[in-house]
Amino acid sequence: MANFEREITYCINRFFTHRQIHGFAYRLKQSKFNTQYVDVLVDSLDPRYYLAIECKSISGKKLYFSQHFHFDKNNVHQVDAIADFIKRTGRRGFLAVEFRFGAGRAKEAYLMPWDTVLGYYGNVPGISIDDFRLCCALDRSGEEYDLPGLDTNQYPLSPPTDVEV
Repeated sequence: MANFEREITYCINRFFTHRQIHGFAYRLKQSKFNTQYVDVLVDSLDPRYYLAIECKSISGKKLYFSQHFHFDKNNVHQVDAIADFIKRTGRRGFLAVEFRFGAGRAKEAYLMPWDTVLGYYGNVPGISIDDFRLCCALDRSGEEYDLPGLDTNQYPLSPPTDVEV
């Protein structure tokens, strides 16, 4: 999991560098005695890029709320805790999911807006890869993820540039 979190962090920072946007993504370290609300925070003076990203790297074709998320010591489900964190901080929330299919098969990764995650939560047991495919795809180039189509996606972070239309 830590590798996917690191890859997402690098991916977002490359996005900023490539677009010459002021912003910075960084991972939060887990600690036994400190609460970690999300895996990656993104800071920017531009509110479109003030983000909170939870990362999941899974084997299979479906992310399950009971299996891939946890309850904290106060019996609060991780989805609820993240939703509260996003609301309190004013960040835009995203769920980044990497689907691993085993040796020799390409990984797939997607960003889903947290509001969309909340639409599934409590209504279905999980979210299928086909549902994630409707969201923002992270292209894979070698060992790195890239966000070349982020702005032209159904869930934009910013309006498309002339080059992207």
